Amino acid sequence: MTAQLAQRFDAALRAMRDAGQPFAVATIVRTIDATSAKPGAKALILPDGTIAEGWVGGGCARAAVGKAAMAAIAAGTPQFVSLRPEELLAAEGVAPGEERGGVRFARNGCPSKGSMDIFVEPVLPQPRLVIFGGGPVALALSDLAQRFDLHRTLAAPGLAAGAADVVQDGFALDISATAKRFIVIATQGKGDEAALRAALSSGADYIAFVGSRRKFGTLSEKLIRDGIEPAKLAAVKAPAGLDIHAITPEEIALSILAEITARRRAGGREGQE
Repeated sequence: MTAQLAQRFDAALRAMRDAGQPFAVATIVRTIDATSAKPGAKALILPDGTIAEGWVGGGCARAAVGKAAMAAIAAGTPQFVSLRPEELLAAEGVAPGEERGGVRFARNGCPSKGSMDIFVEPVLPQPRLVIFGGGPVALALSDLAQRFDLHRTLAAPGLAAGAADVVQDGFALDISATAKRFIVIATQGKGDEAALRAALSSGADYIAFVGSRRKFGTLSEKLIRDGIEPAKLAAVKAPAGLDIHAITPEEIALSILAEITARRRAGGREGQE
């Protein structure tokens, strides 16, 4: 890759990362015999498998790499693809699409009959933690969350400052965001209903309510009477956090982050991810 192409590649990568767009980076690590792309060649690949920037070879390679990129982005884990001629796969007793030892094999149907190994790494948007509220629990949660690789937003009517990446006046959210989003309602009596309505309409992966079950139950009954689906309210974690007998704002924040961490690492296997 020439210096000019490398600069263009790096610029495209930064732009996609800054935009919070999921993508994958495919890198050719080895080639055997004739191949149009050589070791070190790279490409940025979108979630639909199309190449946004870079080069990993002709159509024979692009289809296999695009498929691997789609799988990598969907699973959030890297893929290693070995593209080989059909006769070589047959000689080794490997079927196209089969995976062995972490390597997924694909057929190269090009006349060149070359082979290449490609490493495909997903680049996913930084998860978003949206905290509704400006009180002690909200502030403690935002402060502690900076150590957990979370993009933090503090949001409440009239809020102008706080320890977060974004400080927002009001509860309005961008529902088109692609990053995984965790919303914690820590309004504690100051806009509970408005915050909960905004959270429920956001499509967030996780919603938690800081408050007692009784308080949340009363609020839920009102929203159900107003037409909110009971299933949406049933999915809200209330009270927020793991039960560690937390009392102080810092302890409550710790319990919430522990629960968010458990859900992130579970890969969506329990409840809302």
